[in-house]
Amino acid sequence: MTAAAEPALTATDEEQMPTVTDPPVTGPDRPVSLWRNRDFNLLWISQCLSDLGTAMSNLAMPLLVLFLTGSAAQAGLVGSLGLLTTLACRLPAGVVADRFSRRTLLIVCDVVRLVAYLGLAGAVLAGVAGLPMIIVVTVVGAAANAVFGTAEHAAVRNLVPAEQLTTAVARNEARSYGTQLAGPPLGGLLYGLGRSLPFVGNAVSYLLSLLAVLLIRRPMEQSRTEQAPQSGGAAMAEGIRFVLANPFLRALLVIAAPLNMAFTGMIFTIIVALERAGTASVVVGLASTIFGLGGFLGALAAPAVQRWLRLPTLVIVLCWATTVLMAASALVPSSVLAAVPLAAAVFLAPTANAVLFGYQAAITPDRLQGRVVSVIFLAATSAAALAPGLAGLLLARFPVAVTMLVFAGLVAVSAVTATLSGGIRSMNTQESP
Repeated sequence: MTAAAEPALTATDEEQMPTVTDPPVTGPDRPVSLWRNRDFNLLWISQCLSDLGTAMSNLAMPLLVLFLTGSAAQAGLVGSLGLLTTLACRLPAGVVADRFSRRTLLIVCDVVRLVAYLGLAGAVLAGVAGLPMIIVVTVVGAAANAVFGTAEHAAVRNLVPAEQLTTAVARNEARSYGTQLAGPPLGGLLYGLGRSLPFVGNAVSYLLSLLAVLLIRRPMEQSRTEQAPQSGGAAMAEGIRFVLANPFLRALLVIAAPLNMAFTGMIFTIIVALERAGTASVVVGLASTIFGLGGFLGALAAPAVQRWLRLPTLVIVLCWATTVLMAASALVPSSVLAAVPLAAAVFLAPTANAVLFGYQAAITPDRLQGRVVSVIFLAATSAAALAPGLAGLLLARFPVAVTMLVFAGLVAVSAVTATLSGGIRSMNTQESP
């Protein structure tokens, strides 16, 4: 990256090009394969188990509330409380991930979730579980998930060399899509066998995750030399200022938020359209599986795809291709075929995430990793949370095809941003993962 094109980072010169402690190498300049990187694989397994447990409980929890109360509104309330807790904890999670030992945070989060879900499983088995307990477990679990996920993302660059960051993020994307595919069916199967079993399975997943974290040897953060710890508010503000002062990170915010909103809104719209058309529930479920499978396959292909194009060109092509594919879904708005172009768009998403978040990890000082990730996650997930509501309002007034085109237009905003942004054009393969 040339000096003229260098993002305007607000850190010191030393922090602008942070040193990443590399794993053992097989030659003078050749790092080991990620598949042989013991500590990264342990962290990956830990998060995989954590995600799987969360996916199981996300399906089983509303079913349990419906069984206990018979109220769909209360089941929805529990889900909304979990989402709101996650959003509220995003920025504080970034602060603690940058201030405390990330390994310790992962351990504490696993222990807290293990105890919470094991307690809920015991209460369900004993027939004493009630809505207040379910709410407490949901809120505690969501808060722990936010801290665990942020600390895990912030830790990755300390376990892999810079040139492998994109590949590492791509593997994390595959993990996320894979657990989304496997978790709900597994949770439903266990719930059918016994109402307490999904929560027992969730607790077991956190126990195994805890064991994996305990086996990690390498530090997950660089030495911290800060003399006087900042207050929580000042630390959050520093992370926000860093993101807003960096042209690439600003562009990432503008790209990620519309993309997340559009994907969530399109999936919701297609499901509603299929149900309105009287489509069999098994076909509606098939559409959801197609989305997840597209993302999973895309995550597996991401390392190969990102090698074909320069990073800026890759991001721009992916955004415009997604815009076109989403618009194509509007041609068959009430058919399961609408899921096919969207699945193709979802196939491209992991590559974009791998490139953008891998590059973000490479240019962000380690002491700010948690806060920068939390700011980006907050913007992206907040936009996604608004998507079902926006889709519902649009569907109440306009045809399905128009609603889909609105979401395709949101992706076009990301595409225009990627095309015109100096921060995206300044991405350089020599300093990127």
